[in-house]
Amino acid sequence: MKLETPLLDQVNIPADLRKLEPGQLQQLADELRQEMIHAVSYTGGHLGSGLGVVELTVALHYVFNTPEDKLVWDVGHQAYPHKIITGRRDRIRTLRQGGGLSGFTKRSESEYDPFGAAHSSTSISAALGFAIANKMMNRPGRGIAVIGDGSMSAGMAYEAMNNARQAGNRLIVILNDNDMSIAPPVGALSSYLSRLLSSRKFLELREYLKQISGRVLPPPLQKAAARVDEYARGFAQGGGTLFEELGFYYVGPIDGHNMDHLLPVLENVRDAAEGPMLIHVVTQKGKGYAPAEASADKYHGVVKFDVVSGTQHKPQPKAPAYQNVFGDMLIEEAKRDPTICAITAAMPSGTGVDRFAKAFPEKSFDVGIAEQHAVTFAAGLAAQGMRPFCAIYSTFLQRAYDQVVHDVALQNLPVRFAIDRAGLVGADGATHAGSFDITYLSTLPNMVVMAASDEAELADMVHTAAVYDDGPIALRYPRGEGTGVAIPATRTRLEIGKGRIVRQGNKVAILSLGTRLAEALAAAETLDAKGLSTTVADMRFAKPLDMALIRKLAATHEVLVTIEEGAIGGFGGHVLTLASDEGLLDAGLKVRTLRLPDVYQDHDAPAKQYAEAGLDAAGIVRTVLDALRHNSVNAADEGDLGGAARA
Repeated sequence: MKLETPLLDQVNIPADLRKLEPGQLQQLADELRQEMIHAVSYTGGHLGSGLGVVELTVALHYVFNTPEDKLVWDVGHQAYPHKIITGRRDRIRTLRQGGGLSGFTKRSESEYDPFGAAHSSTSISAALGFAIANKMMNRPGRGIAVIGDGSMSAGMAYEAMNNARQAGNRLIVILNDNDMSIAPPVGALSSYLSRLLSSRKFLELREYLKQISGRVLPPPLQKAAARVDEYARGFAQGGGTLFEELGFYYVGPIDGHNMDHLLPVLENVRDAAEGPMLIHVVTQKGKGYAPAEASADKYHGVVKFDVVSGTQHKPQPKAPAYQNVFGDMLIEEAKRDPTICAITAAMPSGTGVDRFAKAFPEKSFDVGIAEQHAVTFAAGLAAQGMRPFCAIYSTFLQRAYDQVVHDVALQNLPVRFAIDRAGLVGADGATHAGSFDITYLSTLPNMVVMAASDEAELADMVHTAAVYDDGPIALRYPRGEGTGVAIPATRTRLEIGKGRIVRQGNKVAILSLGTRLAEALAAAETLDAKGLSTTVADMRFAKPLDMALIRKLAATHEVLVTIEEGAIGGFGGHVLTLASDEGLLDAGLKVRTLRLPDVYQDHDAPAKQYAEAGLDAAGIVRTVLDALRHNSVNAADEGDLGGAARA
């Protein structure tokens, strides 16, 4: 289906957009919205948030001189319309595909993406950096941050605002309130007041009166006059006092879908000497697409869908998702132990905590985008005798590393970290990959780190974490469906630091941590067919290591290969340290560590990502044959192995 987009066809970059008349911009926004809907119906991705900022995107690029003015989108998942009008329309149907456009802003992709993002609440700090840098170097250009009301739940946003005064009028923050969580009703009067209070005449009069009061009034009355001005504007506009206290001139709320409201306010703010400025814009997630308007959560992130009906083409699951297994098992444990509670940081459905919350609403806590608080809150609960499970994506737990170290591990508190999205995550790419948790947790004294090989083992690990008494414990598991194995009716308490042999051999030993176990077993079949008898161990624990099992395998095999879905310095690094410390290499043992490569891998299908990393069966076989320099490596074998490269 070919879209009729006569105005959008004229716009390749924002300079083209600025040639249009103001009266044409709503039509352009309508065409842009349709282009985005059709593109995402083909690729999948984030939908509702982008639809909500179409008019705002057009207005910002029309009023400000991007890319000289640096437009920073918080998180970046709402930036698809921005990508379309900044020279990337011809590639928009490659979103989140291998070799295609990122689903977030990315510096290497375009000069119109001045700052890469995918984690929330960073935009004001980054925009402040651009603003201050230009000010110090006497260059033109502002820093403009677009941040959602959800991202404002994170402390980092306020830390940035608290330091924003030095930027003056070079910093502009657009608060995109798309949940109506802050704003009162908006309308013609609110729009009129916003235009009035952001106008040059009003600001010049306000500055003149401030100067007069400074010369005429004593200091106590000067402060009183400033308070009167602040609260009078707060009363007239319905909010903003908090932002005023942080040093911002507050304007709003205004209708973020009305060009007649947006353009004059943005122009006034652009031309104002006052600053920094905060514009409160109210938008609707999913705006302009009926299915997304009716169910913003359902259409926040979508797979491919039919544009007319809105029906998403979701494949029928063959096994329960790991996060749902976690949620169900935690419910089971909480029925037995009344001290168990669950904490998540704005990801209840993504972590399975939503299931727990339905069963135990009084013991479930969604703290918003505040991972640091979540971890220390869990530490306080644990110190008072509760058994908190802190369920956070691997990539987001990074944001609370100091709290994990100082508030949990150092005090040896029994917080349980349920680490979702461990390993590679496909279309979300490097920003969301759970690549580092094995490494950054296994370095900590007192910490126990487990990795499930399948959903049955995850069930046992939840039980083990629930009954473990000695300190902090982490269990990691990937995104997506399990393997389809049956989950036994009764749970098994795993012995801490003990792995298991799942296949016995005598020449090659593969030590697998996590869900690469199936690939390790497939590799063992291939190696056995080549006459290389192979042992496969499911190690279960990155910390503490099963030292006795490693010593035994090292003494009885020629090659020892570790495999993990994590970065350098993790499980394999700890095995090598043990082997070095105890002289296990002295008799000629060949050790190879398979892990994620030391790069940020671009988005692609997970199977392709793991093959690229050499963490599939072919990569494991190649690693073993290279270690042995086996004479069976010939042209036929090269074809069978698919050219996989070792990490």
